[in-house]
Amino acid sequence: MENAAYIGLSRQMTLRRELDIAANNIANADTTGFKAEQLLLGTEVGQRARNDAVRPGVSFVLDNGVGRDYGQGALSQTGRPLDFAIEGEGVFFELQTGQGLAYTRDGAFTVDPEGRLVTEAGHAVQGEGGEIVLDPARGEAAVAADGTVSQQGQAVGRLKLVRFDALSALSKDGDGLYRNASNAAAVDAADARVRQGMLEASNVNSILEITNLIEISRAYERITRMIENTNDLSRRAVERLGRAS
Repeated sequence: MENAAYIGLSRQMTLRRELDIAANNIANADTTGFKAEQLLLGTEVGQRARNDAVRPGVSFVLDNGVGRDYGQGALSQTGRPLDFAIEGEGVFFELQTGQGLAYTRDGAFTVDPEGRLVTEAGHAVQGEGGEIVLDPARGEAAVAADGTVSQQGQAVGRLKLVRFDALSALSKDGDGLYRNASNAAAVDAADARVRQGMLEASNVNSILEITNLIEISRAYERITRMIENTNDLSRRAVERLGRAS
């Protein structure tokens, strides 16, 4: 009977993790470029609770990490000339940060005092030949669908759009950034398209996530009752054995 309680406890531990992930999805439903996440579950075969050859081994619920949906989010019009949205799944803007290269889908950019195209956090947006520098005296920048940035009809750079053959190479770094956590090389995403004056919304389905929260809460309650019933059965079994002896 204790096996059932241990298995239930392992499931409750993953349910708490699922609850955190679902709540985080809902909290970022309005975050530009955010990608919905979900818990990946597996099975872990554990040792028998009793040293009894008649009893088979038990399988516990295992937290196998977090999966991320890199699907395209809806594009919304902002009208800002330095807002860019990527049309194409699994494609990212490349940034230079204090900790090295990073990648993002959040194209809400601005210009720093040196004229560099940067994120709101100050990370330099990378072009094909390095940083993209704009001259405020030459007016607003125009960006073509292939990412070419120009001022007064003259090209000043091209946004570097990259993708990875395996998106599992990326690890989440906060503030909408991803890091290359492997030796996988980023490749040029020539087929991706850039939309100026637009931003990509989060791909979180709020209704689905709220439904998930309800299901997680109910599952946790059911397992709690199961563990309580199992403990009650064990207690009554011990009491009866004690009376019989």
